[in-house]
Amino acid sequence: MKVHHLTGYIQSIYLVEYPHGLLLLDGCCRADVTMLSKFIEQDLQRPLSDLKTLIVTHMHPDHAGAAHKLRRLTGCVIVSADKRTQWYRGFNGLLMHWIDMALTVYVARKLKKPWKNVWYRRTLKPDVKVKAGDQLPNFPDWSVLETPGHTDRDLSVLHKEQNWVYVADLIIKIKRGFIAPFPVFHPNKYRASLRNIKQLAPAKIMLAHGGMLYMQDADFDQMTEQAPKIPRTPLRASLLKIKRITGKINTDKNNKDL
Repeated sequence: MKVHHLTGYIQSIYLVEYPHGLLLLDGCCRADVTMLSKFIEQDLQRPLSDLKTLIVTHMHPDHAGAAHKLRRLTGCVIVSADKRTQWYRGFNGLLMHWIDMALTVYVARKLKKPWKNVWYRRTLKPDVKVKAGDQLPNFPDWSVLETPGHTDRDLSVLHKEQNWVYVADLIIKIKRGFIAPFPVFHPNKYRASLRNIKQLAPAKIMLAHGGMLYMQDADFDQMTEQAPKIPRTPLRASLLKIKRITGKINTDKNNKDL
């Protein structure tokens, strides 16, 4: 087994290579398809059909955006959480889908990346739905962990023999340390997910935003302590911003009246 750590449009990509095939630990951005295809064919000297399994940890643009297109190109199996409903459902889901794509472009610009098309379908059609403890199709040495909080369906995957775990957006690494992702829809589940990963005492953690690294117990404890206690969502953030702006306007008006 060899893990290739690639730089995607706004996130890290982890492509696991075996003699019998390739495993992609997340669904990437739509903008990553060309780069990833070239890496498989030119750098690894393997046909695209060697990509056997792709896991979608959750439905955000940098984790699900390339899934359907890669399946069409390679014939791979798409794996996702066993949920009865789609994440981006209804009118609110449609709005949130567009907001998330806009945020992806915003992050790319902050990273000084050129504009690229990140549009993708807001409904996922997986081939296999999984729950905690299930093995990944074609790669039974990897097992599924349920780590919700960021959304209601976040998955992580564990390589038991190496004790390596890919946690997607559960943990974000920035210059000043480890932080929770945005959004966090389910704060209690999020903290429970952090505790579950800590209990594994992983030898290596692979982050979608932060690379491959080792975390100490103190890092998990600090994250758990600082994690949001109430949902932190785009809608709440927008309402809070409107409230601050309204409050400032009222304050300025009162000061002027004085």
